[in-house]
Amino acid sequence: MARDSVDCRKSHDGLHALVRDHFGDDPMSGHLFVFFNRTRDRVKILVWDRNGYWLFYKRLERGTFRVLTSGAQKRVEVKRAELMLVLEGIDLEKGKYRPHFADGIRVGKRAWEDAERGRTSG
Repeated sequence: MARDSVDCRKSHDGLHALVRDHFGDDPMSGHLFVFFNRTRDRVKILVWDRNGYWLFYKRLERGTFRVLTSGAQKRVEVKRAELMLVLEGIDLEKGKYRPHFADGIRVGKRAWEDAERGRTSG
């Protein structure tokens, strides 16, 4: 996710060059690259899909996207869930993770066996 605003007139090639030259990333990596305009009411998402680029564009009729703007980096990496929250209009700085949604949760062997047993018995 770009911290600085981007001219939303840029298309596939312009955003590709921005990812490559400004971020130093590989635009063909399959990652989602997210760009907001100056007024934060428009977003473009660029992603490579094996044989071409997808370019997603959303314009809000009212309001703005609440994105992380503080920091020295040119971009910030966010998780899929965080991106969905931003696109739905939820402020990441005010939100918090509940303990049962924390990273690193593993399903134990017994829970796995119960799930398999339920799947094969029906």
